[in-house]
Amino acid sequence: MNWTLDQLDAFVLSVQQGSFSAAARKLGKAQSRVSTAIANLEADLGFELFNRDARLPVLTPLGEEMYIEAQAVLSQCQRLQSRALTASDGEELALTIAIDEAVPILSLDSFFGEVSQRFPLLKLTIINGSQDDIAKWIEDKTADFGILFHLKSLSYDLELEIISQFKHALVVSVDHPLAKVPVPTHAQLNQYRQLVIRNRLGGKPEKSISVQHWYVDSYYHISGLVGNGIGWALVPEHIVNDQWNTGKLVKLSSQHIPDSLIVEMGIVKRLDKGKGPIMSWMITAIKKLFK
Repeated sequence: MNWTLDQLDAFVLSVQQGSFSAAARKLGKAQSRVSTAIANLEADLGFELFNRDARLPVLTPLGEEMYIEAQAVLSQCQRLQSRALTASDGEELALTIAIDEAVPILSLDSFFGEVSQRFPLLKLTIINGSQDDIAKWIEDKTADFGILFHLKSLSYDLELEIISQFKHALVVSVDHPLAKVPVPTHAQLNQYRQLVIRNRLGGKPEKSISVQHWYVDSYYHISGLVGNGIGWALVPEHIVNDQWNTGKLVKLSSQHIPDSLIVEMGIVKRLDKGKGPIMSWMITAIKKLFK
């Protein structure tokens, strides 16, 4: 067999993106090159990976098995590359960290203070966003690593390590009609506007409960709007407990909300990116901070 890593990459991305053309756009290549790579892979393997009778290619039973194996091969290759880079890299001159805007920033104050003292020559850039924003920044190498709330699966070329978890609280303003309903039902919540988090890149937002809803790209902005009586929301508890919101928000029981309100927080990086000494120290320190 003479299959290549480029062929596996084209195959896996075609499955994840839903079509050969979408995979080609992701890779920055012509669609014909992706189609040819997959056709050559099928020829090398001796069987078809996709059923092409439908409008979009659909995995065959053997294709589904090979998709799992191909992901494992690519992940292992990326880990090998990461270890090689870690072994060869010296101390970093610059790093970019992407942080979910809902991460309790006060917990990181002492961390950044220590970074400034330990590595005075380091050029550090800090950018904020939601899970999808951060995942894309790590994927396209805009950021070296990130801290995010894990709400859905990530790309196969990203590595996530869970370091903590937080709970969402159901909140309204003190003057909102729901403030008089300690344990609101789904039907009662559906009568009022919900403020729902979404990412800044315009991707798929979180699922709403109420048919009346607004999308907002910041939990802090959401809590401000809730405090002004605009609607109700599910917000991380540490944001609700922030002194800025003291006396403005009321927590209600989430007993009738079907989905889990526990959200995991983790550190994400590219599988193929090495960790220099500064980045290694920073990741270890962050894990200890939120342990």
